[in-house]
Amino acid sequence: MSLFLVAFGVWSWVIWPTFLKNIWNDPRSFSDGPTPFFTVHLVLVIASLVFGTVIGVLGVRGFLATRRR
Repeated sequence: MSLFLVAFGVWSWVIWPTFLKNIWNDPRSFSDGPTPFFTVHLVLVIASLVFGTVIGVLGVRGFLATRRR
């Protein structure tokens, strides 16, 4: 289970920055500044990266705890 959590954390850092790059380049993202379309997706990316990082760290801690036994 711990390795699944680590994989989820890594996956989050592979997928979400690419998604943000694609949103950044979308013509709907900016019109004299960031649009609500961009803002909503930016919040989604930030939240997903935070959750992915926390889940990944928990996975690493769980994996290390099982190796110490």
